[in-house]
Amino acid sequence: MAKYLRTSAITSEVEDLISKAKGLLVIISPYLQLSDKVRELLENKERGKIVKVIILCGKEKLKTEELEFLQNLKCVNLYFYKDLHAKCYLNEKKMIISSMNLYEYSQKNNIEMGILIEKDIDEQIYDDAWDDIESMLYHRATDYEDIGVSKGANKVKTEPSKPSAAKSDTKKSKDKPTGYCIRTGVAIPFDIEKPLSYDAYKQWNKYKDPDRPEKYCHFSGELSNGETSVSHPVLRKNWKKAKDIFDL
Repeated sequence: MAKYLRTSAITSEVEDLISKAKGLLVIISPYLQLSDKVRELLENKERGKIVKVIILCGKEKLKTEELEFLQNLKCVNLYFYKDLHAKCYLNEKKMIISSMNLYEYSQKNNIEMGILIEKDIDEQIYDDAWDDIESMLYHRATDYEDIGVSKGANKVKTEPSKPSAAKSDTKKSKDKPTGYCIRTGVAIPFDIEKPLSYDAYKQWNKYKDPDRPEKYCHFSGELSNGETSVSHPVLRKNWKKAKDIFDL
């Protein structure tokens, strides 16, 4: 049964949730200002080398101190989602949905409310929330590496323009086959075994999920609306044409 939490209890339960995470830790907070205690707990996760930490925030420009700390933790995967307003914290056993950002000022000064959900007791609620989290991460969120935030810098590069979709009557050369990265849309050699650019592959390699929905068709470069993946990099409607041109 869900448990109601007041401000101090939210802080305590979030810290306990982070501490007890064994395989997965997800932090969703539009604003981030990590307390010393939370930093210590995340550093412990790093030393354990077991937990995968996913942090989704709503600020494109984090404070340099926060950004450098998080990017120096190899277990942390940091994402940005501009329309984020939800606050949610979860590990593989429980979830907290609350009004409180993981922001030290909020923890000390604001009046907050929250709900603690145990997966074993309220599995459907947990699963429904997790489905929404996956949707945000896979379809809408942007990896901080994608927006050009490098270690030690708090700058955002201008995103390169996406290549236009290949015209249907354009014949690709077999000597110099051209494909498109299924994550970024940039032109790369056509190879259904390697449909990602080098930078995109490094990001994909963190999870190694061959069925994760991607954004572009490897053959045409057009938007795929999540219908392509590493295991199926070419849109179904383009598969016959790709087979004919590249002798697949």
